[in-house]
Amino acid sequence: MTVPKSIGILIVDDSELVRTGLKTLLDAHARTAGMMLRLVGEASTAGTAVAEAERLKPAVVLMDIRLPDGSGLEACRRILAGDPDIKILILTSVIDDNLVYDAMSSGAHGYLLKEINAQGLCQAIVDVAAGKFILDPTIITHVLNLVRSGNPVNEHDKLASLSAQERRVLALVAEGKTNKEIAEQMGLSDKTVKNYLSNIFEKLKINRRSQAAVLYTSNRSQLK
Repeated sequence: MTVPKSIGILIVDDSELVRTGLKTLLDAHARTAGMMLRLVGEASTAGTAVAEAERLKPAVVLMDIRLPDGSGLEACRRILAGDPDIKILILTSVIDDNLVYDAMSSGAHGYLLKEINAQGLCQAIVDVAAGKFILDPTIITHVLNLVRSGNPVNEHDKLASLSAQERRVLALVAEGKTNKEIAEQMGLSDKTVKNYLSNIFEKLKINRRSQAAVLYTSNRSQLK
């Protein structure tokens, strides 16, 4: 029997009650989708979160936004600056269009509300660890409206500059596919997919998969 891959998790929340609840949840759902979910540490402030992420090297950080000494989004940026391989999953009770978009711009791989059920959260952790982007269905409309409220014509023009193959790659990114999955589905090498993504990011003037996914999704109907 193959031993499941272990996903080390760092919980960041200023509420001891929330941290305890999440630890209990992880213990109860230790094995999910063939993966072992393992708590490696916890933090109650942004500063501690950055220090613990550097020390513990978790695969996934469950990050609240509002922390006593600052924003979880700033902690997200600092953590990823030190180790871009760490995946940040925002877990909050705050629904705010700008915060969601800022979270994606900060490099977070997902944004979930604390109302999510246990199975959904555990699956989201597994998916984020695999490189997929997760957005709570409740706030998808908020994010798309925010993108559209900017300058949709300019965003559409940027997307229109992509080649047909680049659009196919971008569509798969928007579906949450990893580079490896995109390569397999399109019959390409991993290196070729990376080159396509580099070109896409340059043309769209972005640097995050999450931003690319939102831009594509919000303009998808115009690209048919």
